[in-house]
Amino acid sequence: MNWLDAMQWPAMAVTVLATWLVGSRSPRRRKIGFWVFIASNLMWVMWGIHTAAYALVTLQFALAALNIRGMIEARKAKAES
Repeated sequence: MNWLDAMQWPAMAVTVLATWLVGSRSPRRRKIGFWVFIASNLMWVMWGIHTAAYALVTLQFALAALNIRGMIEARKAKAES
């Protein structure tokens, strides 16, 4: 089995870890979760391109954009308070 074929399993685990971190009460863990989510997006893109799952690749770019938007909005809210 090619290592890219197996990428879906680590990508899934990283996505679950990111979700757990983002749901934390700790701002530090939420920030780490953001970066872990970005890493999972990259892993899914690699796997998606390898398997020609282009809808998944598109979804990962959309999810990354939404995560980046969320981080920007959170920073704005923090600056306003």
